[in-house]
Amino acid sequence: MLMRLLWVLVANAIALGVTALLLGGVLVDDWVALLLAAIVFGVVNTIVKPIVTILGLPVIIITLGIALFFINMLMLWLTDVVVSGFDIEGFWTFVAATIFVWLVN
Repeated sequence: MLMRLLWVLVANAIALGVTALLLGGVLVDDWVALLLAAIVFGVVNTIVKPIVTILGLPVIIITLGIALFFINMLMLWLTDVVVSGFDIEGFWTFVAATIFVWLVN
């Protein structure tokens, strides 16, 4: 269990770090902020995402799953709001960052 948690943390840190390197609108102050963002992103995906997914199930079904992309974008936004050293600027940067994090993970 602990090893799986560590792998998720490392995968999230790599995904967020690569996204910050590739996109100019994703700003990370230092490695501590990146690690904190990875932890928050993992917690948000583990706790909040399933609840939002269940609540949004009718919309997910109607949109044939496209709404899941926006749920993933919401999880990234929540991480941005909670972690002060991790900033994503602009809607289209959020869209691109969501795609990059999804691809890296």
